[in-house]
Amino acid sequence: MNSVVELLQALVQIPSVNPDGDPGVSPGGEAKMAKFVGDFLEPLGFRVTYEEAEPGRPNVIARAPGSDDRPRILLGPHLDTVSILGMTVDPFSAEIRDGKMWGRGTSDTKGPMAAMLWGLKENAHLLAELPIAVDFVGFMGEESSQPGSRHFAKHHAEDYEFAIVGEPTSLEAVYCTKGCLWATLEAKGKATHASQPHLGENAILKLTGMLHRIQNELAPALSLYTHPILGGGTANIGTINGGSRTNIVPDFATATVDLRTVPTMLEEKDTFSRVQEFIADSGVTIAPSFEYPPMDMSPDHPWLNRLSEIHPGLKLTGAPWFSDAAHLSDAGLASICLGPGSIDQAHTADEFIKISDLEDGAEWFAKLIKGLA
Repeated sequence: MNSVVELLQALVQIPSVNPDGDPGVSPGGEAKMAKFVGDFLEPLGFRVTYEEAEPGRPNVIARAPGSDDRPRILLGPHLDTVSILGMTVDPFSAEIRDGKMWGRGTSDTKGPMAAMLWGLKENAHLLAELPIAVDFVGFMGEESSQPGSRHFAKHHAEDYEFAIVGEPTSLEAVYCTKGCLWATLEAKGKATHASQPHLGENAILKLTGMLHRIQNELAPALSLYTHPILGGGTANIGTINGGSRTNIVPDFATATVDLRTVPTMLEEKDTFSRVQEFIADSGVTIAPSFEYPPMDMSPDHPWLNRLSEIHPGLKLTGAPWFSDAAHLSDAGLASICLGPGSIDQAHTADEFIKISDLEDGAEWFAKLIKGLA
């Protein structure tokens, strides 16, 4: 491959849709992506291993050539993409037109991945002698419950002192992000004929009453917990389902809520416990849910200072979304998100990355690695 553009085309043309969100589209796609990355890095002297966080779905871990006695950092994008459902461009063509490359993952996050890999390739002759070992880690499963980064954090976080997680941030350093709880609320009632509703118990009304309370009481309470960059906590009711027929009083109903959290909120208790207390004795229950931690790195962290020395004018910012970086950070590994491309293009029906942005990203990572010398 002669350019980062050709590299990104090759990455996009390997379908790696997350099987949790779009099963059957690209079976084994994450493993194929991991193998491609390993094959790309091994000729550069990297020692490549594959660790399955779930059966058939590996992380790829590539350790830089040179001594293992040096401090280590990692560049870590994710291998998977979101669903291709509803896309208006060919998701895997990597077509180039109008100064852009189009397709699933061009922005989120194969564009940042290509920029990172090309930066390593451009500096392959320096890697073994750098005072800092620069490893590459490709995480599986980011677009669902992020088992790849959680597995890596559990087993390897202590080996590193800094991580740059690949996301489309317009080359801004996202050093703090909100946490999140996706929760399913359930209500049960008693079915009866709709002509005699007083003999039944309407689960939909029970649930919607609680949803009104969440919107009018819990959401304002979450917003009182604030962060200077991230703002306050939020609540969103995403889906609702219930009942079986119009002429039957519904005996079940479910809804999903998205609660975004900031670090000060979790100093008191986790969000799941907070919701449990809020809905106690209401007849509504919360199903077991996975909580994504917030991330809050100090803006004065030595590694951010070092990045700013190598890249004067580097902008530090926060984001309301969550990523693999939050799990690394939660395990004690200082982490940021950074990469070329715009988050506004992530998950869109016509996802693209500007070629100029991609090339700027490759140059950014090449300059970073040179600067470590």
